[in-house]
Amino acid sequence: MASAKIYDVVVIGGGAAGLSAAVTLCRSLRSVLVIDAGEPRNGRSTGLHGFLSREGLPPAELLAAGRAEVRKHGGDILQGRAISARGEGGVFTTELQDGQSLRSRRLLIASGFEDELPEVPGIKERWGRDVLHCPYCHGWEIRHRAIGILATEPTAVHEALLFRQWSGNITLFQHLLEDLDAAEREQLEARSVRIAEGSVASLEIAGDALTGVRLTSGQVVACEYLVVSPTAKTESSLLQSLGLQQTGQAGQGRHVTTDAAGLTAVQGVWAAGNICDPTAQVIAAASAGVKAATAINADLVDEDTRRAVEVARRTAFPKAALS
Repeated sequence: MASAKIYDVVVIGGGAAGLSAAVTLCRSLRSVLVIDAGEPRNGRSTGLHGFLSREGLPPAELLAAGRAEVRKHGGDILQGRAISARGEGGVFTTELQDGQSLRSRRLLIASGFEDELPEVPGIKERWGRDVLHCPYCHGWEIRHRAIGILATEPTAVHEALLFRQWSGNITLFQHLLEDLDAAEREQLEARSVRIAEGSVASLEIAGDALTGVRLTSGQVVACEYLVVSPTAKTESSLLQSLGLQQTGQAGQGRHVTTDAAGLTAVQGVWAAGNICDPTAQVIAAASAGVKAATAINADLVDEDTRRAVEVARRTAFPKAALS
């Protein structure tokens, strides 16, 4: 069912980027609708980090506060999933999975991405608890503990050396790395990072805690936390319907390309947050949302002004002809 209302902006994604953008646009007296699928990437985390004055706050509380701010400033929030969008005559029509159609003058995509985790039994179940990925998000909380690094790509050596800053008890599980060169081994040994050769078979769990990693050889290496590198999965029917191209190497995550303000290659469509910057933490995603919102509002101001000038000229022409 199509809505008759044409919003100034429809924001797809109700995370930090989308909600921050929505508040900024609402405070600019724009009509805004946020479409939220309700599946935040950090939903399984116990607390967010690196966000000044909000350290350790449960992600759900931040989002609840953000939704309340949007509504307080006159914005609408709709639970749903956008599956396609198209632009025609300066108006975008966004189709939802439940059959609803929503119209807007501009689109902001802030839907983030899905983490594709390594195919090792136990990793998905422990994700966000003792299977982690970001040293700046979790390093402080797991400092001085036994940490394992699961090598699924060449950057694993750098990752092991990075986590060494937080703990002197680091094990690099070679797993999918075919070999380490002499320089890499020298670096790891110099920093007292152990190397566990061979593939990882599964995680060892005792009670409700990670206690180690089992290799395919049967050997169990003790560790309390395991660091993995998820792949950013952003492909969706929504992006395809808009013809938005993605960049990035397979296996390392792909993202939507934008300019500095978040404008995509499709005129009238912006993107913000993890969907165009997979490494952005919550505070950076929120900042990107605000930046995109100010650019969208400026673009709408230009359009409003252009239309007003056209109307003024049409109105003035008959008067000029009669004088």
